[in-house]
Amino acid sequence: MIGRAGDESESGESAAARQGRRGFLKASAAAAAGAGLFTVGSAAPSAAQEGGGDRPPKDTGRPGRRYLIRGGAVMSMDPDVGDFETADVLVEGKKIVDVRPGIRAAGADVIDARGRIVVPGFADTHHHQFETALRGTLADAVLFDDHSGSPSAVPNYADFVLTRMAPAYRPQDVYINVLFSGLTQLDAGITTVHDTSQIHHSPEHSDASVQALVDSGRRSVLQYTAGDARPESRFPEDAHRLRNRWFSSDDQLVGMAMGGEFYAGGEESWSRAWKIGRQLGLQITAHVVSGSGVGPVVDDFAQGTAGIDKDLGAGDDTLFIHMTGVSDMAWRRFRDAGVQVSAAFPIEMAMRHGTPPILKMQELGMEPSLSSDVETTMAPDPFTLMRSAFTMQRMLVNQMILEQGDFMPPDHWPTPAEGTPDLLTVRDVLRFATLNGAKHLRLDHKSGSLTPGKEADIVLLDATAPHVTPLNNVPGAVVSLMDRSNVETVIVAGKVRKWRGRLLDVDLHRLSGELEASRDHLFKTVGVKRDLFGPS
Repeated sequence: MIGRAGDESESGESAAARQGRRGFLKASAAAAAGAGLFTVGSAAPSAAQEGGGDRPPKDTGRPGRRYLIRGGAVMSMDPDVGDFETADVLVEGKKIVDVRPGIRAAGADVIDARGRIVVPGFADTHHHQFETALRGTLADAVLFDDHSGSPSAVPNYADFVLTRMAPAYRPQDVYINVLFSGLTQLDAGITTVHDTSQIHHSPEHSDASVQALVDSGRRSVLQYTAGDARPESRFPEDAHRLRNRWFSSDDQLVGMAMGGEFYAGGEESWSRAWKIGRQLGLQITAHVVSGSGVGPVVDDFAQGTAGIDKDLGAGDDTLFIHMTGVSDMAWRRFRDAGVQVSAAFPIEMAMRHGTPPILKMQELGMEPSLSSDVETTMAPDPFTLMRSAFTMQRMLVNQMILEQGDFMPPDHWPTPAEGTPDLLTVRDVLRFATLNGAKHLRLDHKSGSLTPGKEADIVLLDATAPHVTPLNNVPGAVVSLMDRSNVETVIVAGKVRKWRGRLLDVDLHRLSGELEASRDHLFKTVGVKRDLFGPS
């Protein structure tokens, strides 16, 4: 299935990864108790485990190494490149060189993509990765206690995760949770993440989080935000140290954003965070959620009068998450200022964040990116996110159209009235999940589409699977038929990370044991009894 040119190049591990890993271990975040947590690699899988006896091309992602993804159905997400029923993608080093049918590349390895759909890697613009050990614990929960006494209110997310669980995390818990989350999302084809990391209790916790992002090997943006406000946290001033130690170069997979959360630490603290973030040239990211009581602050940001000095506003350096319960005035001003919005459709619907604001965004000519939010409540794969956005918006608009008639002949199937929002298409939500995600994290110059010159974040999806074949429409198959089992090969910055259905250089069995040990520590510390069949 692949041909090998046989040439090799020098090690391509980044200086940041080497220096960061050494520094993290030397600083003993989590001391020796976590020594086993900080090794991701394992022996390469046997040929028999890699599907058809094939191995991926050698030394992918390293300078000068070329390979050709041949014969797939290519959906580039770039209108200037176009889409192809059958085409090739040429990769050299970490970049895409060419996308078109019939590429000739002498000496390049070949990946046979016949029967596969080739798309850009997916992006998740808001994911609390430190919560991985708490998966499924709050499937029934809402965001806050509504004092109903119902199984949705007790336990609720704010009390269970932020008040009880989060303070019990040690640096080694942060590391294994963030690492395992990153690897499992890679397995699902998500090559880019915004890690909304509300676990910066100390510089050691921060370093553990960044090290896990580096070791996961995917494109990541760390949101540096307040933890539980213990004295040693040094938030937000520790941003300077983090920036200098981990993020001194823009030419690396892992970047940094400043958490400008309004609910964290009081007005003086978040005012400093916004100002330090802008001094460092960082993107500012923050949650805006109906029910959290931040409406007046959001209006102040819309008018440029927020913060302790009444001089803070949101702009094109700002990513707001959820954006539910926001005034019309604030929406219009944020639109005009270039603010971006990350929508977590499944979580917003399930946990009472408010209706995802897709209709308001359509009214204003805006588009969201997609995010998974919390694994305590819902799966974080891109297919869940895309289908949730697609079906939720169409439910609202379809019902709106039906109600324009009277459900009785001859007006039982009305023509949509002027001004009715357009129904989302499968191509729309694919754009939300790829190009928009990169754009909203200020990474669209590097990723988000299969464009020559961009870095090669690429996913090959199996279109021969029984629940997909025969392939009749590419975007329709991806959004409406596929799931994570179709994710066959995943490439990040030119490096093959998943091959023929198997993550490479990862011992998931060992890491899952370490994640379970972290879960056991957290439950024991907080006094939670594991109950596999109790209320969730």
